[in-house]
Amino acid sequence: MNQTVFRTALLDPMQPVPTGLTDGMGRPAGKRFSVYRNNVTVSLKDALETGFPATARLLGADNFETVSQGYLRSHPPKSPCMMFFGDNFASYIAAIPALKSLGYLPDIARLEYAIHLSYHAADGTALDPGRLADIAPQALNRARLNFSPAVQLIRSDWPIWAIREKALNANAPAPPGTAQPVLITRPQYDPVLHPLTRETAELITALQSGATLAKAMIRAPEADLGQLLALLLAQSALTDIDVEDLHDRPYPNLPSHR
Repeated sequence: MNQTVFRTALLDPMQPVPTGLTDGMGRPAGKRFSVYRNNVTVSLKDALETGFPATARLLGADNFETVSQGYLRSHPPKSPCMMFFGDNFASYIAAIPALKSLGYLPDIARLEYAIHLSYHAADGTALDPGRLADIAPQALNRARLNFSPAVQLIRSDWPIWAIREKALNANAPAPPGTAQPVLITRPQYDPVLHPLTRETAELITALQSGATLAKAMIRAPEADLGQLLALLLAQSALTDIDVEDLHDRPYPNLPSHR
């Protein structure tokens, strides 16, 4: 039997039972297939709801049912391993015309998938804070930070941290009217979410791209570098720190602008 036909019918209740499908006794498997199809669909829908709880709450039960059914039909799991199921759920939501008025919703889904990635990321050996203290002040500007694999940064024009909190807890404060990027760390076993300012998010973006501390501060001059470093160290979000060697420059005798 064509596997594509089988998979399409399995994830779409509107499709007929594939021709020639029989049970273990050689009888037409119509009823058994319908039961199996329903079980698979419910399991995948439940997996989406578990992975995207705030997204599901914001959509409401009926709308989430419709959205998840459409997503399952157009983006079936690529592997029996469900660890990364839902990787393009945010982009799928963003493409639905009826949801355009909920501009924050794709970013909430992106945030929830990033939490999932952080949880399943490889472990990293946390940087000893003493390493930072040992670097001479004049060399600190040339330092580059290495981040733990579990660290995730979600930038958004919406207050996504507060929106997610409100969706999961009706007693949470109302979201502010300003952007709220989110840093995700994993100091122990579970991811921890930290709401940020735009400037701090810009600073982290620069540092994650490999910029030295000095160059990163040029991109985000209003960010509090000391406060950010304290947070990253406390959350075991850094694994190493490297200081750029002046002799690695093509013209080492020229003044530095880093």
